Amino acid sequence: MAQPPSISTKPASSRVEAFKNWLKLKHYQFEVTFSVYTFTRGEKVFFYMVLLLLISLTLAATILYLPRHVRFVISRAWYYIHGEAPPFGGAESDISFLATTAKRVMDSAAAAVEKAAAAGRREL
Repeated sequence: MAQPPSISTKPASSRVEAFKNWLKLKHYQFEVTFSVYTFTRGEKVFFYMVLLLLISLTLAATILYLPRHVRFVISRAWYYIHGEAPPFGGAESDISFLATTAKRVMDSAAAAVEKAAAAGRREL
């Protein structure tokens, strides 16, 4: 079993020292709870890398997508309560922007296909 961290029982001399002791204790509790203390060094590296990857991806997704989702939920709640589009730029503005952009892309793709077809007919 992993050795418990050397945490002194006397009161810490400073807040920094108390925080370091608390952090050591939490790391020890984590290793004992999830049996990480039984892993070899390579297994620990792999385990902590996967854990870091999952935490960083979750954090990135939260930072990138949560504000838009909250705005969407608020605009839906506004619509359900008031029966009209919100006066602020809610999710509808995002959706209309995406729809407008998609329409422009499709129109330009259709024009390019027609131009290529016309050029192909001229060659025949």
